[in-house]
Amino acid sequence: MVLTNSQYEQLMSVYYERQLVTEQISRERQEEVRRAIPEWSGLDADVRAISLEHARARLSRGSHERDLERQIERIKRQKKQLLTAHGFPADYLKPVYHCPDCHDTGYVGSRKCHCFEREIVNFLYAQSNLKEVLDQENFSRFDFSLYPDDYVEEATGQTPRDNMRHIYNITMDFVEHFHDTPGNFLLYGNTGVGKTFLSHCIAKELLDRSHTVVYLTSVKLFDILETYKFDREFSHTERSAAVSYILDSDLLILDDLGTELNNSFTSSQLYHCIDTRLNSRCSTIISTNLSFDDLRNQYSERIFSRITSYYTLLKLTGDDIRLKKACL
Repeated sequence: MVLTNSQYEQLMSVYYERQLVTEQISRERQEEVRRAIPEWSGLDADVRAISLEHARARLSRGSHERDLERQIERIKRQKKQLLTAHGFPADYLKPVYHCPDCHDTGYVGSRKCHCFEREIVNFLYAQSNLKEVLDQENFSRFDFSLYPDDYVEEATGQTPRDNMRHIYNITMDFVEHFHDTPGNFLLYGNTGVGKTFLSHCIAKELLDRSHTVVYLTSVKLFDILETYKFDREFSHTERSAAVSYILDSDLLILDDLGTELNNSFTSSQLYHCIDTRLNSRCSTIISTNLSFDDLRNQYSERIFSRITSYYTLLKLTGDDIRLKKACL
């Protein structure tokens, strides 16, 4: 996803601040050297005068242009010798950049610097509501042994472990082809079978690839939408920005659908969110403990139809992993 103007400005403000710090350090060091080395200011004046004469010589193609260049180089060597003679490092007056590759501009030529790419990832992590949890919940910590392999689920025709391997492969393929082939998932099943964990795994993979991911429980989502819709303290611009961030993110994870207080407002907003993101080809993952019958009864037929028609339905089976881990 392309960063919004406000997101880009937030990131660039970090670089503007770094540039100001670099300039401040340079001024302080220049003043420190001038105080410590009496002849320094005279050498600076000589360089300025010769540089001006050099510029004139280049315009007039004067014959003494090379001599002027040699004079400037001689003064530079003299200044380095003075620095070391007075206990300063020879490069003491070079700018102190946070990133020496882009000189704290965020770009190397017209290409984003590696440091800017890293800042984007860190920024997206901070805005995803998942920064800390993803250190623990990611594909590197996926454990198939937590899923039973000694019985076959009637609903899937597989053991919970084989079913989880199948789902794992589907979601990894989704991650690998996310840029070109967006998709949507409904993760459903009993409490504690790993729906939230799986959505966290997907989120980390996409965040690490600089995609925008928003994670919200259903309760939090409808609380945000209600606040920005009815609270008059927010301006129209603020409301639009908050809602568009949810609707336009590369991936929206809506966790625990069905735990919110359901009413006409939540149903209409859920449909708007699902329909808008489908039309924009933005990916959505919904997790729920509700059965298909519960989904149909609790929400409108058009919501149920949208989900069952345009989402990949993945049923997670097995025992409550949280209880199993607690007993280990």
